Amino acid sequence: QVRLVESGGGSVETGGSLRLSCTASEYTSLPGSMGWYRQAPGKEREGVANIYPRNGAKHYNPAVLGRFTISLNDAKNVVYLQMNSLKIEDTGTYYCAATPPGGGAWTYWGQGTQVFVSS
Repeated sequence: QVRLVESGGGSVETGGSLRLSCTASEYTSLPGSMGWYRQAPGKEREGVANIYPRNGAKHYNPAVLGRFTISLNDAKNVVYLQMNSLKIEDTGTYYCAATPPGGGAWTYWGQGTQVFVSS
């Protein structure tokens, strides 16, 4: 079991920045992967970025590559999403997610945090 709690959402103008945080707890082994998904109004949930705690490898949705950065703290229990040069199309609910230690499906989800980008 992994409990994920997000924070850091808010409203920002186009071109601005936000940093999301996700604190993981109640687990006995590191998740295989931790990441961020988002869901815009009327659209399907999509992957934004993920990171593998054991080796630090990262993957990004091409739509955010070069603007967003995913990272972990030293204790590997907080995953961050630094979002720069925000666009209106980045608006949505951002969810933190984690897989079991062996990888596989995104089994654990946070409650979501809202990001709103205005012109």
